Amino acid sequence: MPTLESKEVAVANDLNSLPDFSSDKYKDAYSRINAIVIEGEKEAHGNYLAIGELIPDKQQELKNLAVMEMRHMKGFTACGKNLGVKADMPFAEEFFAPLHGNFQKAFKDENLTTCFLIQAILIEAFAISAYHVYIRVADPFAKKITENVVKDEYLHLNYGQEWLKANLDTCKEDLIKANRENLPLIKSMLDQVADDASSLQMDKEELMEEFMIAYQDSLLEIGLDSREIARMALAALV
Repeated sequence: MPTLESKEVAVANDLNSLPDFSSDKYKDAYSRINAIVIEGEKEAHGNYLAIGELIPDKQQELKNLAVMEMRHMKGFTACGKNLGVKADMPFAEEFFAPLHGNFQKAFKDENLTTCFLIQAILIEAFAISAYHVYIRVADPFAKKITENVVKDEYLHLNYGQEWLKANLDTCKEDLIKANRENLPLIKSMLDQVADDASSLQMDKEELMEEFMIAYQDSLLEIGLDSREIARMALAALV
């Protein structure tokens, strides 16, 4: 049975394994990682409002999801301020530009399948996996905020899953095509911030593994079989 002393040692070891939140190296990396999560939530806010325009009878539901994303954005903005870090928003806007452009094209074409894949599957799975890894090495203020955000993100992921599941018979080919065009972007995004993530003690391989698990679980919930999921997952290796 663990003694009080052994528990204190375990806590001390956990604390010693955390990054130095006050170091210049940490703050420099955090300026970009924090900007990415802020921009990601901002993008999500706009994307859900856009999807609502394409599904008028679900517009209020999607507006509610958008409002949640705006709240997340404010929370992550506060995380940066708490550490005295200014988020590098120009970097984050450029970081999301490829996915943003693809979403905007799909929205213009009224292609709901691609819109939901990009926002409610790829981006949400990307966010959930990154947040889970980050929580283990976050400062106490950011950890509390991130834990609350993750709970909401599962609702958003589920919303997209349910729409794609209900329409799978008619949208499967579009889903596979959209996945082939957009899944590789997630890997390139992770590669782009690997060094900054490492400075926050977040391992790139673990981030990719967590993402692929969340992503494949989502495809399974949508109704794709294991062979189809395996073929779609291969797009990440391109």
